[in-house]
Amino acid sequence: MNRRKFLRTGSLLSLPLIAHNPLSARLSRQLRTLVNPELDRVLVLVRLNGGNDGLNTLIPIDQYANLMANRANVMIPENQLLGIEDTLAFHPSAMGFQQLYLDGQLGAVQSVAYPDQNRSHFRSTDIWTSASDAEEVVNTGWLGRHFQDDYPAFPDGFPNEDCPHPFAVAIGSQVSQTCQGLGTNFSMAISDPFNLQALAGGDDTPLPNDAYGDELAFLRTSIAQANAYGQVVQSTAEQGVSMVDYPDTRFASDLQNVAYLISGGLQSSVYVVSLGGFDTHANQVVAGNTTTGEHAELLDTLTSALAAFQADLNAQGLEERVLTMTFSEFGRRIRANESNGTDHGTAAPLFLMGPCVQAGILGDNPEIPEEAEIPEGVAMQYDFRDIYGTVFEDWFQLEPEEVVSVLGHDYVHLPILAGCQAPNSVAENPVQNLQAKLWPNPTSGLARISFTLENDGVVSLSVSNAEGRLVVQGFERSLNVGEHEFPLNLSGLPTGPYFVRLQVGRSVAARRILKR
Repeated sequence: MNRRKFLRTGSLLSLPLIAHNPLSARLSRQLRTLVNPELDRVLVLVRLNGGNDGLNTLIPIDQYANLMANRANVMIPENQLLGIEDTLAFHPSAMGFQQLYLDGQLGAVQSVAYPDQNRSHFRSTDIWTSASDAEEVVNTGWLGRHFQDDYPAFPDGFPNEDCPHPFAVAIGSQVSQTCQGLGTNFSMAISDPFNLQALAGGDDTPLPNDAYGDELAFLRTSIAQANAYGQVVQSTAEQGVSMVDYPDTRFASDLQNVAYLISGGLQSSVYVVSLGGFDTHANQVVAGNTTTGEHAELLDTLTSALAAFQADLNAQGLEERVLTMTFSEFGRRIRANESNGTDHGTAAPLFLMGPCVQAGILGDNPEIPEEAEIPEGVAMQYDFRDIYGTVFEDWFQLEPEEVVSVLGHDYVHLPILAGCQAPNSVAENPVQNLQAKLWPNPTSGLARISFTLENDGVVSLSVSNAEGRLVVQGFERSLNVGEHEFPLNLSGLPTGPYFVRLQVGRSVAARRILKR
């Protein structure tokens, strides 16, 4: 049973709260002592708005020569990279990520995207926030559907004694689409939790029995709800503490406010914090000094603030309650443009932080060709919905069938969380080293793929073009342990590079093949 189901069934009363009701603050203090910390888990989502350049964030050193061949005008000198493994390093401005990694509190998933990539900011953001397929329009958010299932009557009768706090908090002036339900949004937008002003709710005159009356009733409910929630939020923020110094940036201040709210006892299970500016088409670096520029400043802002936030949680003993995760609508292209920038691409690394993550790197370093095509992006290895599904299952402790229902999509459980009482089924279904091979490469159209399975499993294969668009849906087939080989027919496709993605369980291989 999750925390909110426990609270919902733990009382027979459902008393709506109103603004300036002292019950709000009293319940806030009482709930801090009633909640089981193992179930009172918090997800902090960090949105990198604009599409982060993953190749200049987590750099595959074993591909450095080819990276220089494709993006010399934006590449960081190799001797200035922050090494973490033999074949991987961080941008020199990402010192916060390096320290978290060395402390065992950061995990990265390589080449995260979705099949049939859309490179529009708006459409790709819709896909990431809703967890839809690329060609499917879904108007609810992946977290909003979770809240909707548990609280179908919301917002009527909320807040109440069972649920006195907002379900989710979006730091800033806008609610988060990740929390959009069927009729309303489950997140509360807060710019400054220490300075929340009550809204004028209007009078209580009878409402007309028509559509206008329905809309006015909804508006009145929303205002009363915002006022009631606002007092609870400000009260908990004032009870909260922060025990470390944060950088002097708005983003760091936003994260510090999240720390105040969590430590103060706000029982929101989701926080969404955004950092914009990652659409670096131009001036991503300063010409002649690629360690500086817009992207360097963004990575410094991002990683220094996240490192301070994690240190704050650690100092307060809150670290095992909080999982922090980044997301961005897409990565950037392999080839830099002539404006010292990079254009919209496909896949990029996704980062998770906290002592409960499986520290380290999941996935292979992206394959960089000697000469990438202009539109070519990083090939997708992991579907972001597999990460969402795993967070639902391991962090929020939903049953797998519940996860599929809420997510609206099948998912593969990934080894991204470990410890902190989270289920860890890594040993039950370990990641295999598929060692997939394609030949001949280049090909005139007919090729073959071979691989070896260390365990029985269902194998799926698909082919995408340079922009991440699916061109061959492929097949799914149950195969036994051993060596396997299949034909690959690209004869009907235009010349150019293609990406073959092979998956068996949680094991993935992405390989590039060139058709001439």
